[in-house]
Amino acid sequence: MSSALEAQQTLSDICGMDKKSMPADEAEWRKLLTPEQYRILREKGTEPPFTGEYLHAEGDGTFTCAACGNPLFSSDAKFDSGTGWPSFDQALPGAVEYHTDTSHGMVRTEITCARCGSHLGHVFDDGPTESGKRYCINSVCLNLDETSDPGKAK
Repeated sequence: MSSALEAQQTLSDICGMDKKSMPADEAEWRKLLTPEQYRILREKGTEPPFTGEYLHAEGDGTFTCAACGNPLFSSDAKFDSGTGWPSFDQALPGAVEYHTDTSHGMVRTEITCARCGSHLGHVFDDGPTESGKRYCINSVCLNLDETSDPGKAK
C-alpha cells in the first residue's frame, strides 16, 4: 500500500477517536499525514490558489478537519469568493479557534481546528453575506462528509 493511502486509512481510523487518542507529538502527525497535509496543517503552509479539490465542491454535507475529523463548516456556508480557495461565511459553533497572524508583513486572523490545533487558513471581514466573514480555507485541510450536516435545519 502506498504511504499516501496508508496515511488516509490511518486518518480515517483517527477520525472516530476521542481527544485523548490524538497524536502525542509532531513525529506521530508526520507519520499520519501526507507531506502536503503536514506542511499545511502542522507547519501553517498554504496551497497554491485555484488548485484545491474543494474549491468548486457543491456537495451537501459537513466539511471536516482532514487531520482529526472535527466538523468545521456546513456546506450551506460555502460560497465562491473568487480568491482561489474554498470560502465559507461561518464556522460551526466551537469548531475553530482564532489567532493573530503577523507573518508575511500583514496582520490577519488565522484559524485553527479547535480539536487538534491544525492550521486551516484565515478569516477576513470582507465576506459578501450577512455575517460579513470570509473563511478562506486550504482544501487539503478539509474532507467533505456528505452523510451528515449539523448546520442544516431538519
